[in-house]
Amino acid sequence: MRLSFVGALRAITLLSSFLGFLTSPAQADLVWSPATGWRVEGGALSGLTGAEGSKALDQMNSARTAEEDGSPRSAIRGYGSIARRYPNSIYAPEALYRSARLRLAQKNYTKAFDDFQQILTRYPNTKRFNEITGEQYRIASALLDGARGRMLFGLLPGFTQRDKALQYFETIVANAPYSDYAPLSLMNVARGHQKLKQTENAIDALDRMINSYPQSLLAPDAYLKLAQTHAALVDGAYYDQASTKEAITYFTDFMLLFPSDSNIAAAEKGLDGMKTMLAESKLKIGDFYLFKRRNYKAARVFYNEAITAYPDSAIATRAKARLTQVEAGAAGNAAPPAAGATLADQPAKKKRFWLF
Repeated sequence: MRLSFVGALRAITLLSSFLGFLTSPAQADLVWSPATGWRVEGGALSGLTGAEGSKALDQMNSARTAEEDGSPRSAIRGYGSIARRYPNSIYAPEALYRSARLRLAQKNYTKAFDDFQQILTRYPNTKRFNEITGEQYRIASALLDGARGRMLFGLLPGFTQRDKALQYFETIVANAPYSDYAPLSLMNVARGHQKLKQTENAIDALDRMINSYPQSLLAPDAYLKLAQTHAALVDGAYYDQASTKEAITYFTDFMLLFPSDSNIAAAEKGLDGMKTMLAESKLKIGDFYLFKRRNYKAARVFYNEAITAYPDSAIATRAKARLTQVEAGAAGNAAPPAAGATLADQPAKKKRFWLF
């Protein structure tokens, strides 16, 4: 039994050594020197052997020579061929990286992003993961801010690609959800949708930001922008107040969670505006039931809701005055006055019948 255990231990050791040998190219570095060309350092293998290995190395050297000689198009073609033909070699991720860099210098942002993305997708353990994520973030940011691609036919400027920028930011969030770039990307997704007048999508991005990264330094800004974005959807006191209520919630959350934030005054002002809007909406509904329907019970409900919505406001004062009118009308002591007038200046009015 003991011999079996020792034998198994030796087998495991040999297997580990063999696997380490097989994976050594991933740990190796590919180094360029004008004198010697490309060479592998820190590892025993390139992932290729014999004639195939020599051919791949020659192609890498040819592509780099074209790059150094100022022929980026030729270099890009060479690097692309290497990435396609030798995907399991140490040369492939380097070829994609060199190609992406060259495309980026040409302002070919979409293809540069795609080359970088191929590295992260096919070689997720690359040592350049953070660097490449940063490059992708910079590409997406440039496109969102209106950067144009390379000249068309050498004469016309390229098109802006803000929609593409939003896709790229979402890709970054998926690639590196625990990096500092993820919350930054979601904030930019929201900014981009706002630029494109896609408010609901902006709200979704901000909501994902505060739920996925509540401890981020960007969380206060996300809460405030979320409140302001909901506030921007409010059409007035005569319309549905769902957005008003959402704005109130996020302004309140911001003030409770970040009481020392420098934007607290802006939040207070926003909250005041939204609470006033909600209270005024309740007041107008109460006026409708009082002056148009003589429905004292319904009017009383909405005037009380107006007071509850913003107790210390001018709207609440008006609602309290209306309640006095409601009680007088309900008791049969007086006919309700016309909308907008005060108790002191209301003339006596005959009953009128309205046709709708």
